[in-house]
Amino acid sequence: MKTNKFNWWHAAIIFVVANVLSALPAGYNGEEAFYNNFVLPKVAPPDWAFAPAWLFNNITSLYALWLIANLPTETPNRKLFLILEGAGWALFAVFSLLYFGLKSPILGAIDTVLGFFICLFSLAVSYRISKKAALNILPRFLWLVLATYVAVYVAVMNRDPLFGTGPFALATQIMILFS
Repeated sequence: MKTNKFNWWHAAIIFVVANVLSALPAGYNGEEAFYNNFVLPKVAPPDWAFAPAWLFNNITSLYALWLIANLPTETPNRKLFLILEGAGWALFAVFSLLYFGLKSPILGAIDTVLGFFICLFSLAVSYRISKKAALNILPRFLWLVLATYVAVYVAVMNRDPLFGTGPFALATQIMILFS
């Protein structure tokens, strides 16, 4: 059986590259005013909560990636997990560009919804490979449950400066029922 050596520094490179790419459009603190000026659902986290939540999610996700990447290459579903995680990291890296850089809650919501589904699949696949890895994907999944609701709410309830659309009347009424 052939194994790959995924070292701590591979994880560090992924972490640094994704976070630097993520920070470029809006800086390391994001653009809090852009987020805070929207109509937000009652469950929306404060702007300061995103950085520590994503730091924790990134670390636990990289640990899960390390666990599975170091399994034998013949491990069933290993390659699928690696592809899903790569897609998840790409979505994480471009979120700030879409949301803050392009000033688009709609594109931010699309990115978040895609990230949610990729994480859901990654969680399911990792559970079949390693329960320990799945437990480390779980915090990201739970955060994305909340983030997906907030992102879709913001996209529906507010004007999108990039597209010049919104808020969306029918969808707004539906969102009000669930808030």
